[in-house]
Amino acid sequence: MHVPVNEPIITEDAKRYIAEAMESGWVSSGGPFIERFEQEFAKYLGVKHAVTTTSGTTALHLALVTLGIGPGDEVILPDFTMMACVFAVLYTGAKPVFVDVDPDIFTMDPEKIEEKITQKTKVIMPVHIYGHPVDMDPVIAIAERHDLWVMEDAAEAHGARYKGRLCGSIGDINAFSFYGNKIITTGEGGMVVTNDDALATHARTLRNLAHSPEKRFWHKELGFNYRMTNLQAALGCGQLAHIEEFIAKKEWMAAQYASQLHGVRGLRLPVTKEWATNVHWMYAVLVEDAFPLSRDAFREALLAHGIDTRDFFTSCSSQPATRKYCGEGGRYPVTERIADHGLYLPSGLALSQEQLDTVCHAIRAIAHVG
Repeated sequence: MHVPVNEPIITEDAKRYIAEAMESGWVSSGGPFIERFEQEFAKYLGVKHAVTTTSGTTALHLALVTLGIGPGDEVILPDFTMMACVFAVLYTGAKPVFVDVDPDIFTMDPEKIEEKITQKTKVIMPVHIYGHPVDMDPVIAIAERHDLWVMEDAAEAHGARYKGRLCGSIGDINAFSFYGNKIITTGEGGMVVTNDDALATHARTLRNLAHSPEKRFWHKELGFNYRMTNLQAALGCGQLAHIEEFIAKKEWMAAQYASQLHGVRGLRLPVTKEWATNVHWMYAVLVEDAFPLSRDAFREALLAHGIDTRDFFTSCSSQPATRKYCGEGGRYPVTERIADHGLYLPSGLALSQEQLDTVCHAIRAIAHVG
């Protein structure tokens, strides 16, 4: 049996809406499903505005540009995250400034932020990693003390909650991804969300090549073609209607893994803080020294059983692309350790009981657990 690391579920609603969009002829960046998806996603989050984009990366970039971030500015973000966050900052001409992460939940460590703030700092970008929220209260408090923007990257945390509040609804302006492996997918796609009327208006203008509202084909500033298609939005509407079912499936998956992998020595299972609702976008484990194999050998052993996994992100500060633009970074020991020892197990919404049992049986056999 082959067990993919991720396989989505495409709902019947989504298939029907896509067919409607195709039959209507609205297959590009016009059509009713775009506004509907934006309105329904904003309502789900409890925010005033949602602006669709072509990807999570362009959502991050659009949000930063909307805030006026540019050359000479600095954005604080975790060293442990997807490089899309770094690229979005670099696209603006600003400088990414890294902080290390919490060793339990792998998200930005709020205690590391303040020491990195300078007169050039404009934004703090907390990233909710693998479905677990960042500890947002201290992040917000630091931002308020220093008059900084807070911009959440909630790409991996659809439906996750921090002290009851949905991730992506807390910061000043926030970004989502709807890539194929996300809890809600549009294939590719993203969303910028905010409660600020002026920011939302500016984001919509910039997304659409910065056409001036008073005159078509008149451009006063640099704009971007970051428009989602009606077909993608139709898919998003059909997926969003089932988000609670998808979250319940993730909860089932996490509970099954926790039960079946309990007692496997040297395999550290995910931690969830008492203030968090973790949606376990990916079931992320650490292969510690007590495990009989290294992380890389463990990955290859699982692959021999037909089980696909993914290594954790590599430290952003150590990446050649980062160093090309930012020079040598500092040391981030927690990020370095988890990047070397972490991987995530098959975690897709289509994961079956049989597939999950196969994964757990293989792990226990590899670990020599009866």
